[in-house]
Amino acid sequence: MEKPYFMKKIFVSIFSCFSLLATAQNRPMTENDYYRIVTLPVPENVSLEVGGLAVLPDGRLAASTRRGEVWMISNPYLKGSGQPTYVRFAHGLHEPLGLLYRPDGSFLVTQRGEITKLIDTDRDGVADVYDSFYKWPLSGNYHEYSYGPVQAPNGELLVTLNLDWIGFGASLAKWRGWLLKFDEQGNMTPWATGLRSPAGYFALQSGDVFYAENQGDWVGSGRVTHLDKGDFAGNPAGLRWTSEAGAPLSLKPDEVPSTGEPMYEVAKRVPHLKPPAVWFPHTLMGISTSDMKEDLTGGKFGPFAGQVFVGDQGHSKIMRMALEKVNGKWQGICFPFREGFQSGILRMEWGMDGSMFVGQTSRGWSATGKDNFGIQRMVWTGKTPFEMKTVRAMPDGFEVEFTLPVDPKTAADAASYQFNSFTYKYHRTYGSPIINAAERGIRYIKVSDDGLKARIVLDSLKLGYIHEIKAEGVRSASGLSLLHNFGYYTLNEIPAGESVPSSLYFAPKAAVVTPDHSTHAMPASAPATNSSPTVKRPTVQPADWTNGPDQVVTIGTKPGLKFDTPEIQVKAGSRVKWVFNNNDDMLHNCVIVKPNTSNAVGEAAIKLGLKAADMQYVPKSGNVLYHTNILQPETSETLYFVAPSQPGEYSYVCTFPGHHTLMVGKLKVVKN
Repeated sequence: MEKPYFMKKIFVSIFSCFSLLATAQNRPMTENDYYRIVTLPVPENVSLEVGGLAVLPDGRLAASTRRGEVWMISNPYLKGSGQPTYVRFAHGLHEPLGLLYRPDGSFLVTQRGEITKLIDTDRDGVADVYDSFYKWPLSGNYHEYSYGPVQAPNGELLVTLNLDWIGFGASLAKWRGWLLKFDEQGNMTPWATGLRSPAGYFALQSGDVFYAENQGDWVGSGRVTHLDKGDFAGNPAGLRWTSEAGAPLSLKPDEVPSTGEPMYEVAKRVPHLKPPAVWFPHTLMGISTSDMKEDLTGGKFGPFAGQVFVGDQGHSKIMRMALEKVNGKWQGICFPFREGFQSGILRMEWGMDGSMFVGQTSRGWSATGKDNFGIQRMVWTGKTPFEMKTVRAMPDGFEVEFTLPVDPKTAADAASYQFNSFTYKYHRTYGSPIINAAERGIRYIKVSDDGLKARIVLDSLKLGYIHEIKAEGVRSASGLSLLHNFGYYTLNEIPAGESVPSSLYFAPKAAVVTPDHSTHAMPASAPATNSSPTVKRPTVQPADWTNGPDQVVTIGTKPGLKFDTPEIQVKAGSRVKWVFNNNDDMLHNCVIVKPNTSNAVGEAAIKLGLKAADMQYVPKSGNVLYHTNILQPETSETLYFVAPSQPGEYSYVCTFPGHHTLMVGKLKVVKN
């Protein structure tokens, strides 16, 4: 039974008292103080590898699974003392990665090769009609994931098709790498292409369609892109089909240059190429964006109405995105929001009470969450966190809006903030290092009378670049630190408006503004390639190894963030030739570390920030013995080293952020 309103008020008041007590005791507030995660129990015989979620009007929750089943879950809100019950509604599907409930009680589910309509004609709780709504061809490649359908506000149905993987993204079957639109009669319209792995996409209430992408070939980092008809989002493989009837653009794959320039610059020369609305910097925010949900709860989920929540499969967390339209183009900022989910987040759906159901799976797509699958529910506790609510572009900088009034002294202090800008290479290579990083100096700060906004003028802005905004020193009026003190704003357009007079500026910094809003101050050095051998990266066999190595070790990778050899034994003090083959479809390195230090080294790699890529995600640590560089898919690297003289159980680990908890092996060093 639903709690009466006055009981809810009592609960919120009690929670607020506890929060104030925690503050008084100097305990830092945590994400859990504001957003609780409730885990739904799952029967042992149900492998709930969630591919799709749908909330039903009668309070049930439907979940499609990668095992080809659809389950109906009663009491998913865990009301009273009752447990949820699971009834299998459908089975025998081919890895459905989306689920849509229809007003007539049927479902649309996207299998690998078609949209299927599921109907329970005799109302016994089990589907007895599996009707094909629309089919597309398949090549048989393992990477041909198909997502959706998602319904737009105007009733249109949206489906996205993953590229194949053959060591790089490829479109082996028609329309792979495309967003397709359907009407109610099943008529298909090709809408946009350039997609690589579009697991997450949605339409705003305005009708504007956005999709989330993961780092890969032609994709320097995770990003969210607005898709109009005829847009090209960056990966050329899908352009193979632009000669087909109905294709809304004619661009061909060989017309897309792989120069390594920023994507924003290349888009000035390549028709239809669409830069992202928001970049999600790789490892600084997440590693594999997934589902997206606009907050239409009317305040039931906290102070972020109209913003978009973005899941991350690899890091098992949810991020937050605030969009704005400037000069007709979308741009905006992303922030951390809530981490600690049990598995890799693939699907999110609003509950009827304004909570959020989060469907998760990690088989083959390993994640920091330790479970193989699950459904959890995220619930706002009623207390407002102290956050940067949003950031807006201004003609000469940014306006930061907070969720609670700020302490005017710290919010007006330039030492409380740090601004940096950077971008990525646009090229056929898998991923990109951060390039052209530069600090942006602060010239002026004005805090609004109500304490909710800070107007910050910078010495320069960089069009097409990501602007990192850190506010570590800002405090709320009651003394709270920001729950999350950084975000990343993608600046595609500079708005018109009145700039702050230069007579009000602080003492000028080293940078100077030029008419095109670029900076000529302190140019960032080119990213280090680390291609030469080093003491900890000995890639050349020593000259005194006249008889060669004593032992050759060859290890590779396999799906699920794993080395293909979980344990290796070498003799203490022996000469080792270590061959690491990255035969996975993502980036990896191989780092040999001292006993019981793999987790500490992996955590240190996560904290490297903007310099991580230049350092090959290997922290400067005495615990690191030897390491390879970060390797592209289908490449290898060889190390030559003398095994430790002290016997023991050492480790080899991938320190690419998010991998170290799973991708670790034992290196047993034994006596001669």
